[in-house]
Order: sequence, then structure tokens, then C-alpha cells
Amino acid sequence: MTVAVVEGNATLGFQNLQLESVIRARIPDVASLISRSIDDIESELNILGRPIPIDGGAQLYTILELCRAFEQTFKEHLVGGRPGGDRIHVVFEHQLTAALRKIPMDRHLSVKNVKRVVYEADGYQPHLVAPELGYRRLIEGALTYFRGPAEASVDAVHIILKELVRKTIAGTQELRRLPALQSEIAAAAYEALEKFREESKKTTLRLVDMESSYINVDFFRKFPQEDLTGGIPATSPSGRFSEAHFQRIGSTVSSYVDMVSHTLKNSIPKAVVHCQVREAKQGLLNHFYTQLGSKEVNQLTELLAEHPELMAKREKCSKRLALCRSARDEIESILWTS
Repeated sequence: MTVAVVEGNATLGFQNLQLESVIRARIPDVASLISRSIDDIESELNILGRPIPIDGGAQLYTILELCRAFEQTFKEHLVGGRPGGDRIHVVFEHQLTAALRKIPMDRHLSVKNVKRVVYEADGYQPHLVAPELGYRRLIEGALTYFRGPAEASVDAVHIILKELVRKTIAGTQELRRLPALQSEIAAAAYEALEKFREESKKTTLRLVDMESSYINVDFFRKFPQEDLTGGIPATSPSGRFSEAHFQRIGSTVSSYVDMVSHTLKNSIPKAVVHCQVREAKQGLLNHFYTQLGSKEVNQLTELLAEHPELMAKREKCSKRLALCRSARDEIESILWTS
């Protein structure tokens, strides 16, 4: 072996030692980079969600957990912690109040209309203390105007609750990857809200009808008898009562309607909250839970079907994670043996 070859081998061996020392010095940095990559990939997988289980029991459990997450987010919108539920108070404090103020009571209790209603009422007896048929018809006619604001309050709260369902579905991260389950939960929630609205509408209209069905006679007893009947009311040459008499009747009925309006302003929100908000908070998906118990495994699998793009992305992340973990294990083995 020549001197040149020996010197070359010595130089090459020295360079190898230098390279090895450089590599060993950089191994901790490489290991740290791989560890950070593993953490990032695992975080991404958590966002994408774990693979859907195949077992029917595990699938049912997964669906129930997702439904509970949806309901919890929905409750947070209603009771606080998330925006949206405060709009329900606006319906009662502003919209309902404004609607009650806009009722055309002046037109209904105008002298002309009072005169028409009184003269058309059978058995007009001004000597009675209790409100007779003329009073009753005026009051019943006035209270029919309250049906509109009552129904409008129910519909306004229904719209808010539907909007909160949409926000909840969009805000429940676990549901974003499951379009089929999203649709089923949304359909079940909307169906339940529709039932709550119908029951709420029946209840609020029943409150209005109750006020029409029973007139508080004690209210009219507070007035002197001459205020109700005009004592011996002045009549015109034709034998008809004077306008002052009908103005007095209209004023008395207006006072009674104002009292009823105050009562309904407080009772309508209570009925709406009890029939719609409370029921939505306590049992929005109760019927859906009942339906889940009767579904077959293939139906549960369809509910848990994911977006193909998301499944492909998860598979790529899983492969990257496996490679990074393998590289980390190799590095650790080298460090332990050195």
C-alpha cells in the first residue's frame, strides 16, 4: 500500500469522525423537531376526529355523546355563556310591548263604534251594575286584538330558537365532520321546536280567550253606578242616548282593557318561556333519542359517515405520524447505544 493511499485513508477516517461528531451534536435538535412535528400532527388529528368505531354499541355511544355536546352548546346559548339567547328578552320587553301599544283601541272604542255595538246588543239594560251585553261585546271585540301580539311573540321566539339550533350545529366542532348526523339532529330539533311552538300558541291564545270568557265584574263595581249607566242618561229628541253617555261607556271599557293588557303583558312571556324555551332546554332531542334505539347498525353507520376528503386527510396525517414516531424511536435507540 502506497503512502498516498495510507494518508488518504487517514484523512477519510478523520473526516468521518468529524462528520459523526457534527451529526451527534445535531441529534438533539433533530429529535426536538420530530417531537414538535408529532405534537402538531396529533393536534391536527384531534381536530379531524378519531376514526369512527365499527361496533354498533360503540357507534350508538358516539352518537349519544355528540348529541349531548350539541345540547350542552344549545343550553349555553339559552342561559348564557354564548350569544343569542338574550334576544328572547328583547321580544318580550320591546316587540310585545310595542305591539300592544299599536292595538287600534281608539278606533274600536270611538263613540261611533260604541254606539253601534250598544244599539246592536240585545237586552241593553243601563240599570244593571254588572256589565251587560253591550259592555261584554265591546270588551270581547277589544280583546280579539290581543291575539295578534300573542301569536307574534310565539313566532318570534320560535325563529330565535331555530337560529340558535343553526348556530349550535355550526359551533359544535365534533359534528362538523358528520354531515348526515348534522342533518338528522337539525331535522329532529326543528321538528321538536315546531311542536313546542304549536303548544305555546295554543296556550297563549287560551290566555287571551280566558280573559274574553270571564269578565271581572268587581272591576266595574269600583265605578259609581251613574258612571256605568249614566244614571238616567240624557237622551236626544229621537229617544237615543247622548254622546257623553257613550263616551263614558268607552272610557270604562278602555280602563278594563288596559288592566287586561297589563295582565297579558306579563302572562304571555311566561307561557312562551314555559312552552318553548323551557321545553327546548330540557328535551330538544328526546324524540330523536327514542328513534336512535330502534336503528340498525347499518343505519348508525350511515349517520356517522364522514366527508371523503376528511377521511383522506386523516389517513395522510396518520401515515405522517407513524413515520415521525418511527424516526423518533430510531434516534432514541442511537442515543441509548452511544
